[in-house]
Amino acid sequence: MRVLVIMLSVMSLGLGSATALAQPVSESLTLEEAVALAVEADPWLAGSKHTQQALNDEATAAASLPDPRVSLMAGNFPVDSFDINQEAMTQLSVGVTQMFPRGDSLALAKRQKQQLAGQHPLLRIDRRAKVEATASQLWLEAYRAQESIRLIERNRGLFEQLVESAEAHYSSGLGQVRQQDVIRAQLELTRLDDRLTTLKQQKEAAQRRLSEWIGAAARVPLAPILPTPSLARPLTIPTIEAADEHARYQLIRHHPALMALEQRIDATQTGVDLAEQKYKPEWGLTAQYGSRASDPMGRERSDLFSIGVTFDLPIFTGNRQDREVSAAVNRAEAIKTERHLLRRQLMAELETASVQLTRLDERLALYTEQLLPQMADQAEASLAAYGNDSGDFAEAVRARIAELNAKVEALVIAVERQKIMAQINYLLAEPSSDDARAIEPF
Repeated sequence: MRVLVIMLSVMSLGLGSATALAQPVSESLTLEEAVALAVEADPWLAGSKHTQQALNDEATAAASLPDPRVSLMAGNFPVDSFDINQEAMTQLSVGVTQMFPRGDSLALAKRQKQQLAGQHPLLRIDRRAKVEATASQLWLEAYRAQESIRLIERNRGLFEQLVESAEAHYSSGLGQVRQQDVIRAQLELTRLDDRLTTLKQQKEAAQRRLSEWIGAAARVPLAPILPTPSLARPLTIPTIEAADEHARYQLIRHHPALMALEQRIDATQTGVDLAEQKYKPEWGLTAQYGSRASDPMGRERSDLFSIGVTFDLPIFTGNRQDREVSAAVNRAEAIKTERHLLRRQLMAELETASVQLTRLDERLALYTEQLLPQMADQAEASLAAYGNDSGDFAEAVRARIAELNAKVEALVIAVERQKIMAQINYLLAEPSSDDARAIEPF
């Protein structure tokens, strides 16, 4: 019996280091590799570059004058003979008309397109940060299931030996093992199998969701080592909790999604200026040259040249210009409301995530420093008492189950902590110095 106790003690699992959680694999997918693959394979980034180029091309086109119009006319023909030489008024003429848009419409239209194009570098920075956070959380979810499976599989042999020991003692009539103890041991083994099935389902589901971002690479076994987490920028949690709204806003004021929205606001404000140009007249310049044939006596007639200016009179502005300016103003105010909502959302998410990170740190420290060692001691003591025929078999089983559950829960806390840190890193994202140089001011 003492030999059995020694064997079971050796098989007990500790959660001291991440490297002890897993067996080496020939090919594995690390968190960094998954994130890099997700960013590289994201088609949205390529689409954003095409959209930006299209807007830049439209900006160039918007700043160009409209094409001149050419008119060809044969005028004042006598209807009795259609003889070009019969009447002095008959002429063949060619005219060119060039229109000039209202006020600064061309420059403002170009600026608006450039401002809309300027938001795309920021949107790509936001998208990359969002993809990194999403891929990280999906990888971590699959990792949690994978390492939980390994924890349970490494403890399954322990429960198998407990079942064999209980059956042997019950059959021989030695010790205090009862039939219900044998059934209890078999039941716990069945429950472990059910947990394994559930975890495998969770792992497969997480890998399928991850495959949306990295394709077939998501089916590769994950690296067994949980990477060391780090925040993109230092974050003092008590300061966030105690700071006023302005101080919290300073943490997210350079977030690319917020800066991209500022670009949209600038573009809509330019739209207001563009709508106000419609109060100004649109001008047109026309030049016409008319050629006349010689008169019936053979004398040459002078050719004719005409030049003129046309413009409209925007005097009935109540139902057109006034309404268009009002619509542009309201559109700009609506986007300012979006900015306010996004700012509140980012601040609230950052504050919530920071509080969650604080509590997860406290729980992880409690598990690592107190709960896991205490449960390991309790399990060893219960197993030793059962080996000496002075303890209850059910208590030994419960102690081992509790220890296994604590190790799985500690793994869940460690993974959840990294998921929260991935979310915080997204909320703290901001353009780098290289990104800032690539964003052209307008």
